[in-house]
Amino acid sequence: MIGAWLGFVVGLFVVMGTLSSVVGTLVVPRRVNSRISRAVDRVLDALFLQLARRVRSFERCDRILAWQSPLSLLIRLAVWLGLLVVGFALLLLPTLNGRLGPAFSDAGSSMFTLGYAAPAGTGSTTLEYLAAFTGLVVIGLQVGYLPTLYAGFNRRETEVSLLASRAGVPAWGPEILARTRWGIDDGDTRPLLEELFTRWERWAAEVAESHTTYLTLARLRSPRPLSHWLTSLIAVMDAAALHLALAPSREPKLAARLSLRMGFVALQQIARAMRLPVPDDADPDEPVAVSFDEFRAATAMLRELGYPIEKTDEQAWPHFRGWRANYDTAALLLARQLDAPPALWTGPRRWPSTPIPPRRPPARLPGDSQQRQT
Repeated sequence: MIGAWLGFVVGLFVVMGTLSSVVGTLVVPRRVNSRISRAVDRVLDALFLQLARRVRSFERCDRILAWQSPLSLLIRLAVWLGLLVVGFALLLLPTLNGRLGPAFSDAGSSMFTLGYAAPAGTGSTTLEYLAAFTGLVVIGLQVGYLPTLYAGFNRRETEVSLLASRAGVPAWGPEILARTRWGIDDGDTRPLLEELFTRWERWAAEVAESHTTYLTLARLRSPRPLSHWLTSLIAVMDAAALHLALAPSREPKLAARLSLRMGFVALQQIARAMRLPVPDDADPDEPVAVSFDEFRAATAMLRELGYPIEKTDEQAWPHFRGWRANYDTAALLLARQLDAPPALWTGPRRWPSTPIPPRRPPARLPGDSQQRQT
């Protein structure tokens, strides 16, 4: 019986720790440190990383990685229920004279409300009713958790899908400015850019709140293989930084600054929730992942399109680098950890990858279809 009571103490810790993980993950509206959830995520991440490294095509790699986050939900639920069965079985040992087999039989029957094992006594009855209640609560919370999770996913993906026509896929900051310039005859890009930066400021605030509360959202991938919430946010922030560096006197100045500010706050909060080493205060003189040659190539493209540029590349580069330094570390760490599409200016991945430029539709003029038919 000494061993049975020792098992009772261990079972009490197991049940309390598991319930703390369940409540902290599914109920508490903030990020709660859960060792169980973190362990499940690490094991699955290591497994899917090995699978991704064996695939050369990113489209195939994305199809594999798309299963990681949904599987984490199911496996985490199974781990919770399994630990609760073990915990309640250990709690039942003193009432069953230390017999481990009947204890697991009674705990499993109660947890899953199967009813094939009848309670043996008063103490056993109380514990088994408590186990049955706990099993229903855990499964019910998980069922209610999924609509909340996917509602946040749908809100996030609406803006990501809308950005595809402006930034291409995968998204790239200079492409946003270029495509905005393509669609404006008189050169006044202010209304479109101001509306874009204002909308993405609010979007970044919503993502910061939802993705730190429900960290599983960060790994839920977009339906399109080359589209991703993180590369889209980086592209919008790069576009704002480019606009402020190249045309500092032209509107929208305030909207671009606010979008940048909320964007790098969101990236830092999500990175810290994922336990990534991001600095509290970035040094604007630190080197960034974008080289001066890459910056100069992007500005050359914008100049060819007639984008209103006021500064030379040498004058604008320190300002762009200063803006980019605020979010460069967090953006690169998150892109690497989340296996985001290898978009331009987003750094390397954990598997062999080559940066993919944004895909553009072929240029066609009126009458091309008739010429091809003839």
